Amino acid sequence: MIPSTLAKQLAFLQEIDKLKSVIRLTPLIDRSRRENSAEHSWHLALYALVLADYAAATVDVARVVKMLLIHDIVEIDAGDVPFHAPETHVGQADRERLAAERLFGLLPDAQAAEFRDLWFEFEAAESADAQFAKALDRFQPMLHNAATDGGTWIECAVTFDQIKARCQPPIERGAPALWAAAEEMARGYFEQAAE
Repeated sequence: MIPSTLAKQLAFLQEIDKLKSVIRLTPLIDRSRRENSAEHSWHLALYALVLADYAAATVDVARVVKMLLIHDIVEIDAGDVPFHAPETHVGQADRERLAAERLFGLLPDAQAAEFRDLWFEFEAAESADAQFAKALDRFQPMLHNAATDGGTWIECAVTFDQIKARCQPPIERGAPALWAAAEEMARGYFEQAAE
């Protein structure tokens, strides 16, 4: 018989496999398809490992990686809501909170509390770890869109000003050097597109 703690952990791991089926708008850089939320989370965890030196403050990279690996698990229930579709944002925070309670609640109590706390910390973006994690979460789609000649920026008729309004505050707050790079990439794309 499987011990109850292990049974809960296995149930959680089986449930989060569903994250592989949540398709995001962001294209893969090779443009072959759109990424899924599990790939996005994995990619961001590697961003944290590779780009940790650019954090605005000293961060615990292991905590940042944990946050990034769990930050989108709620999309299993709540779905991915791209910022290019503001009409879909209504009620999203409540849907995500309920999803966090259900999904992390599958785990044994101590792990459930740890994951839930990390998720809420990421959402609040008040700690240095969460600010860096949030910066990476906004930076990665910008890199993909710049590398795919506009990607979803074209598809959703997004302007440079909209990108700045949405992405500059969290990226600049958590990783100012990454905002400088992101702004340069985006500006370059929009200037070239205007020609």
